[in-house]
Amino acid sequence: MLTGSNFKRWKQDIEFALGIVDINLALHEDEPARPNDQSIIDQKAHYARWEKSNRLSLIAMKRSIAEHLISGLPEDTNARQFLEAVGERYRVSNKVKARNLLSELTNIRYDAVMGVREFILKMVHIQSKLKAHEIVLSENYIAHHALNVLPAEFS
Repeated sequence: MLTGSNFKRWKQDIEFALGIVDINLALHEDEPARPNDQSIIDQKAHYARWEKSNRLSLIAMKRSIAEHLISGLPEDTNARQFLEAVGERYRVSNKVKARNLLSELTNIRYDAVMGVREFILKMVHIQSKLKAHEIVLSENYIAHHALNVLPAEFS
């Protein structure tokens, strides 16, 4: 369920679910030309597969978005365009998340509740989350920052 802060995971789950049941055609291909009386059987069959994929993909995506978040998303669109529209809406939230991670890293302080090892691993975990947001901090920076925020007795 898309709740607002989990777009990346939601998108992976949707793509996996639609792929596993083999109805993800509409996410990977543009809408084919509508068949007419002169269209060959293969073109008609391909369009029918795409149409079914599009319809079921839209239903699956819309059912997996919290009701209060679905307002404002395009109604008359295909599955790929709908997924892109949802992604655009949550692109801004990714920047906020990266900012919050940077803030968490710069404001982190050792409180003696956890061990030093766990404290440093927590910093490395934040570093890896930032890397996923295309913010790369060197291991040297993390090491120096850890030394700066640890109490003097750990020098």
